[in-house]
Amino acid sequence: MTAKGLENVVVVLDEPQNLVNIAGVVRSMKNMGVHRLRLVRPLEFDEWRITGIAHRSEDVVEGAEFFDRLEDALSDCLTVVGTTARARTAHRNYHRPRERAGWIVERTSRGPVALLFGREDRGLSNEALDLCDEVIVVPTDPDYSSLNLAQACLLLLYELRTAAEAGERPLPRGKRTVGPATRGEMESMFQALEQGLQRIEFFNARTPESVMRTLRTLLARADPDGHEAGLVRAVGFEIVNYIDRVEQPDREAGDG
Repeated sequence: MTAKGLENVVVVLDEPQNLVNIAGVVRSMKNMGVHRLRLVRPLEFDEWRITGIAHRSEDVVEGAEFFDRLEDALSDCLTVVGTTARARTAHRNYHRPRERAGWIVERTSRGPVALLFGREDRGLSNEALDLCDEVIVVPTDPDYSSLNLAQACLLLLYELRTAAEAGERPLPRGKRTVGPATRGEMESMFQALEQGLQRIEFFNARTPESVMRTLRTLLARADPDGHEAGLVRAVGFEIVNYIDRVEQPDREAGDG
């Protein structure tokens, strides 16, 4: 599913050299819901092989556009964002992906925004970077800064999708989630837990009030739902029940 705004994101690969890398970019695009791909003088391109690597990506592969000149691939884009592994000698508008993702998504409301990636062996030329409004530098270890083409694409598209989805698409919830525990459920949980700890003599060398206050702070920070609070409560009950079962034979033997 395409997040709002990402339908105007155009991934542009300038002279990609390796078909496997193109397939990796296509897979990254599918993962993040981006569908517009443009290639400038790719060394090789085989739809069948690419879709064999990036399964169910026929829509992106079949819709790919091809250009002989980079300028033509970018001509209808209102904003061009380049990528590089390191800052170059020339001063440019360098940014990190996360700090600029929201701005890029906002620009898509005006029209196509190109994300430009260079050749695997040498990246974007200075002439290509001259066509960019912004240049994104992914933070990496300076001793091994060069990213695989598909990795760089996935990282940038992930940040864009995260920014585009902010507050709009909640994370999936478990089927057994029942909503936050009520105050009554929380107090019942603490009471059962305290009873269980008493039965195993946990408080013999500790102050009950201090221990329970710490547990209250810890479990409140966990923000349990009703099911989770019930599970912790059951732990306390089962401790008591277990001790009762263990002690019962001793009491019966004493009575005999």
